[in-house]
Amino acid sequence: MAIANKTVRIAAVGDIHCGKNSQGTLKPLFEEINDSADILLLCGDLTEYGLPEEAQILTEELNMVKIPILAVLGNHDYESQQPDQLQKILSDAGIILLDGETCEIQGIGFAGVKGFAGGFGRRTLEPWGEAAIKHFVHEAVEEALKLESALARLRTQQRVVLLHYSPISMTVKGEPPEIFPFLGSSRLEEPLNRYPVSVVFHGHAHYGSPEGRTSKDIPVYNVAMPLLRQTFPDRPPFRIVELPIAAHAAT
Repeated sequence: MAIANKTVRIAAVGDIHCGKNSQGTLKPLFEEINDSADILLLCGDLTEYGLPEEAQILTEELNMVKIPILAVLGNHDYESQQPDQLQKILSDAGIILLDGETCEIQGIGFAGVKGFAGGFGRRTLEPWGEAAIKHFVHEAVEEALKLESALARLRTQQRVVLLHYSPISMTVKGEPPEIFPFLGSSRLEEPLNRYPVSVVFHGHAHYGSPEGRTSKDIPVYNVAMPLLRQTFPDRPPFRIVELPIAAHAAT
C-alpha cells in the first residue's frame, strides 16, 4: 500500500486597505485566484479605517473567490473600535476569521492571531516602569499566548500561521529602524519555534523585506500588498506557497 501525495497551493496577501472608494478596484486582483491557489489567506489591515461599510465593500470585491478564505484582522481594522462588526460582516460572507482559533482545510492546520508590537531580540520591550508600558507589553504577551494555545491544539502534519505583525526583524528590514518596535515582536516567534510550523505569513511592514526565517529556520513571508507590488511588479500581488500533504492511501 502506497501513500499518494498531493500539493496544496496557498495564496497570501495582507494590507489590502479597502476603503470607501475601493469598489470595483480590487476585483481584478482576485479574479484569477481561483485558478492559481486552493486557499486564500488575508493577513490583516483588510480595511482602511475599520468601518463596517468598508468591510461590506471588501466582501463584494471578494465574492468571485470560490476557494476558502481565512483572515486575521490588523491594526487598521481596529481604528474605529468596531472589530466585532467587521468580523460579523466578513464571517457572514464566508470568510473564516482567526483570533486564536484554528482551522483545518485539505489536511493543513491553520492558526492565526493579529499579533502586536514590542520589538525584537534583546531590544524587546519589557514590562517595567509605568502602568502604560506594562499594559503595552501585556498585549504582546497575550497575543503570543493565544498563538501558542492555537498551535498546541493542531494535530496536522503541516501547520500554517497567519499574523498581521511580524514575528522576526528580518522581514521588517527596509522600514526606518526607528519604527521596528512597532512592526512586530519576538514574543510571536517563541511559539513558532516551539511547535512544528511549516510556514508563516504576515503583513503590516509595507516597506520591509519579502521573506526571512525564524531562529529555528521556519520560513516567514511578509505579504503586505504594497511590498508585493514593489517586489513582484509583473505578477498579481499574492505570495503563493505550495505545501505537500499525504493524500488517501492507494493500493
